[in-house]
Amino acid sequence: MAESWKHCDEGLPSATRKYVYDDDFFAFFKGKKIFITGVSGFKGSWMLKILSDAGADVTGYSLKSPTDPALFDLIEGTKLCRFIEGDVRDFDALCSAVKEAEPEIVIHLAAQPIVRESYLNPVYTYETNVMGTVHILEAVRNCPGVKSFLNVTTDKVYFNNEWEWGYREDDPLDGFDPYSNSKSCSELVTHSYKNSFFGKQGYSLAAVSTARAGNVIGGGDFAKDRIIPDCVRAASSKETVIVRNPYSTRPYQHVLEPVMAYLMIVKESYLGVEKSGYYNVGPDENDCVTTGDLVDMFCEKWGDGLSWINKAAAFSPHEAGLLKLDCSKIKRVFGWRPRWNVSQALDKVVEWTKVYLAGGDVSAEMSREIKEYCGT
Repeated sequence: MAESWKHCDEGLPSATRKYVYDDDFFAFFKGKKIFITGVSGFKGSWMLKILSDAGADVTGYSLKSPTDPALFDLIEGTKLCRFIEGDVRDFDALCSAVKEAEPEIVIHLAAQPIVRESYLNPVYTYETNVMGTVHILEAVRNCPGVKSFLNVTTDKVYFNNEWEWGYREDDPLDGFDPYSNSKSCSELVTHSYKNSFFGKQGYSLAAVSTARAGNVIGGGDFAKDRIIPDCVRAASSKETVIVRNPYSTRPYQHVLEPVMAYLMIVKESYLGVEKSGYYNVGPDENDCVTTGDLVDMFCEKWGDGLSWINKAAAFSPHEAGLLKLDCSKIKRVFGWRPRWNVSQALDKVVEWTKVYLAGGDVSAEMSREIKEYCGT
């Protein structure tokens, strides 16, 4: 493999170019009709909060919140959008919801997102992640008002050689486990629909994109089998953190990094279809850390004597040991840059969690963090 593949900033027009999330950025979304699948999830809740604060007209289509407690419930998500409880596997219900909402922008977040769960329930994982994508794309191509569509997948879509440098968007797609593979299939479904039905006269003119993000952390993630939620649960219970695999390296980033990038992609693609495409969204290479290092940092920031032990679970299916992304494309096309490094991201997890545990206003804390992230 050529050495140039290791240089993440290759081809950038300017080292100082940086996409700006300013008042004009948020003003774009004011009054826009936006349809979000999976709105009740972790990323969906943060996205809904951003768009609600910006004055967007959001319709959310989702199953009930997947965790208890759930961030969507804590921010009273059903008051921030027109919420439709539904399953993306239900083609007729999804098409009807999209048709009624008449959206200008559609963001597909709905998924079965857990690797370990995909080993236990592979059929459900494929039904949701593959056919769910087919269903939303079919709904969009029959909704002429849609101008921008984004399918959110994952960094795990790539055939993983576990090499030291990051994967680029034109590397082969072939995830190993049912979750990763189903998201590879979701990417390919999107590519086929884009080539076959979008951007041509007589067909839908919607701009179609996908975004492949690394591992996200942030306040309000209560999912099982994710390391930071496991840390938070242990810290709040004054227990030792159990770490399954402290040696795996992942591109950890605060949830606002990809969520704001998703909104950037749909906005810019709405304004110019030539900006649509397939984009990696991840941290700089020095923020690709091992799980053990991540937990060390969390324990130090949390304090109170928190510690961890390495203990493999009884059920330990294959998971990648090393995975990195090359994000030069999104940097080159948009001037996008990560705002917070992994240490700052963990600071925000601790700050949000301590507000939550103290019974504080987590919605206001989210608004504060969003403004801080955007520099406003």
